[in-house]
Amino acid sequence: MKRFLVMAVVAASSLGGIARAQDNAKVESCGHQATVVAAIQQARLDRVKERKVHEHVLAKATWPENFNTAIPLLTPWVYEMKMRDIREKDLAAAWTELCLQQ
Repeated sequence: MKRFLVMAVVAASSLGGIARAQDNAKVESCGHQATVVAAIQQARLDRVKERKVHEHVLAKATWPENFNTAIPLLTPWVYEMKMRDIREKDLAAAWTELCLQQ
């Protein structure tokens, strides 16, 4: 019985460590995605044409290269919004919240 209890405690603590590692990876990933969104938002504020956003944002990239694939996916989300919302809202924070809920 003691052996089973010890094994259960060890397994639970291992799973907790894995869950924390996955949570940290998710938070990091969502942070990089939010940085991409902020860069796209800034491009929109700078009046960069939608078709030129990819090159414009890549020139200022500070995130890992594998997040560059998100640029063409996130650009329409930003460019479909009204300019008033682009000026007034923190889209990176909104994206982080949406991402972490996934």
